[in-house]
Amino acid sequence: MTPFAYQVEQFADLRILRYEIPNFETLPLNKKAYIYYLSQAALCGRDIIWDQHNEHNLFLRGCLGIIYKELDRINSSFQKLELYYKRVLFSNGLHHHYSTEKIPIDLTAKELDEWVSCFSSQEINKLGLKSSDELKTKLSSLLMDVEYATKRVCQDEGKDLVQHSANNFYKDLAQHEAEAFYSKLKDEDEPHGISHGLNSRLIKTDAGIREEVWKLNGKYSKAIEKIIYWLNKAAEVAENKQQKKCINLLCEYYITGDLKLFDEYSIEWLQEQTGSIDFINGFIEVYGDPLGFKATWESLVNITDEEETAKASIISEQAQWFEDHSPVMPHHRKDKVKGVTMKVINAIMLGGDCYPASPLGINLPNAEWIREVHGSKSVSLQNISHAYEMASLSSGVIEEFAYSIDEIKLHKLYGSIADNLHTHLHECVGHGSGKLEEGVGSDALKAYGSVIEEARADLFGLYFMADEKMIELGLVPHMDVAKAQYNSYIRNGLMVQLARIAEGANIEQTHMRNRQLIASWVLENTRESNAVVKVEKEGKTYFVINDYKQLRLLFGQLLKEVQRIKSQGDYLAAKKLVETYGVHVNKEIHSEVIRRYSKLNVAPYSGFLNPELTAIYTNQELIDVKVSYDESFMEQMQRYNVEYNFEMGNSRP
Repeated sequence: MTPFAYQVEQFADLRILRYEIPNFETLPLNKKAYIYYLSQAALCGRDIIWDQHNEHNLFLRGCLGIIYKELDRINSSFQKLELYYKRVLFSNGLHHHYSTEKIPIDLTAKELDEWVSCFSSQEINKLGLKSSDELKTKLSSLLMDVEYATKRVCQDEGKDLVQHSANNFYKDLAQHEAEAFYSKLKDEDEPHGISHGLNSRLIKTDAGIREEVWKLNGKYSKAIEKIIYWLNKAAEVAENKQQKKCINLLCEYYITGDLKLFDEYSIEWLQEQTGSIDFINGFIEVYGDPLGFKATWESLVNITDEEETAKASIISEQAQWFEDHSPVMPHHRKDKVKGVTMKVINAIMLGGDCYPASPLGINLPNAEWIREVHGSKSVSLQNISHAYEMASLSSGVIEEFAYSIDEIKLHKLYGSIADNLHTHLHECVGHGSGKLEEGVGSDALKAYGSVIEEARADLFGLYFMADEKMIELGLVPHMDVAKAQYNSYIRNGLMVQLARIAEGANIEQTHMRNRQLIASWVLENTRESNAVVKVEKEGKTYFVINDYKQLRLLFGQLLKEVQRIKSQGDYLAAKKLVETYGVHVNKEIHSEVIRRYSKLNVAPYSGFLNPELTAIYTNQELIDVKVSYDESFMEQMQRYNVEYNFEMGNSRP
């Protein structure tokens, strides 16, 4: 039997991987049908995330598709075009998927002329333009003007975060106007506030400021109509009545745009626990909005890994124990943890903001009041984690950045177990822990809220990984598992992750800020105990842990403070913590990391191709669904450009 090929190709700073769906072929037809319909709904929102990232992204995708098709392969600029096109396709737009900075291309005026010559007058008109000169001017701004649309998500202190972000969440207004608009809505709201702004673009016109809601017969209507169609098909073959109820509520929400219905759907989605197939679909995560109001569209279709879930459910069953033993202030703990569940799943279809770059774990819903009253649902993506692990076995990164042979051995022995356990703790009891003080809103920390929340969940996992309770519960064979994770976390937070950002740049991405914040704070606060020290060996820098017990205590101290900041809505403390430890990079270490990492010839970022699901019909009756893993990166992207293109923003494949 031929081994499964996890790695497909590598270009720029990206690795393209595949993930496998275990035992898909043996599923009964009704489950295959349910999966297929949900997967179609997951792919139909692709245009939405492109347009959310920038208002010109769909136009650019259409242009690059024409040039890629028409430009002579022997043209000297074709390789330049192909690389840039691949990077744009991977990032769902012209900004890097992780750093959110504009993807650079070294294009000359002559080469741009050659690219524009690929368009016929008819094609230019289809793009909504009048002439080749107008096309050239627009492409020149998007491709060559380094001052235009510089960052998709601006988090630079002192700047207007709305006006300096190139995303498509706000139009013709400033940060203070957006904040005032939603502050007024919040003041007028009922005690359990809905997440205002989650599913709309805020625009300013001569008539005033208003929301452009993402719904049927609103913005993104064509894509949403298709999503609703496939969700309704899925409801007909759902595994149980609760799944059907959830889908019907979600469709009603898409039709009306009413966020109260989204809350109702989220609560019902939490109650669905018996089916083996689950999904998320909608405007969910707010990382792409520096103000934390607007949610990007995403979807994930998955099936439960029963064996791994049996292990992970131990954590959710012990959620109250974790809460009661948390090192945070007692009045910041939940008196009674409700509805915390944990599943290990295998991804089947990634969509929107989950594709091609996939999360490793998810904890939803995000609405704080729902989490406190009804609980949360956490998942860990087993086959995605496994694909990462299989692809990284021979990368050489650990050997390069780990200080000693013993540290390398510890990672290879327990690294995979440690990563999985930390993800479980992070998603299940980390995000599900703690409570806000009375009168504190979930948006009190503004631009720093997402970083503080991720730090809180990471610290919760790090603190409890080294508790003897892990052995008692049978989650780890030895406390060395925690040591492996501590080594990895400090190594990554202070060094390895820096390979992902351009030399001289600050850290912009939420999770990277979170990791450096924790690691840098610990390093500064271990000077007396030397729990973590910086050492040099043979001209290379390393960070070594001397005292794991002391390090755990420091993780607990920082968790206490981070929870206090969130519980009290202490914006100034959040700002100081993030800006002091999470943003600025040690330039000497950064330069060294880039130099050492580049010698490994390993791309620092990875993303995934989806399996191709093909429906088999006889006389219009679905009789089977086949799965294939044969597509290349460009084959899948170009197929999606055609099959899931709904001509928004004058786009064309």
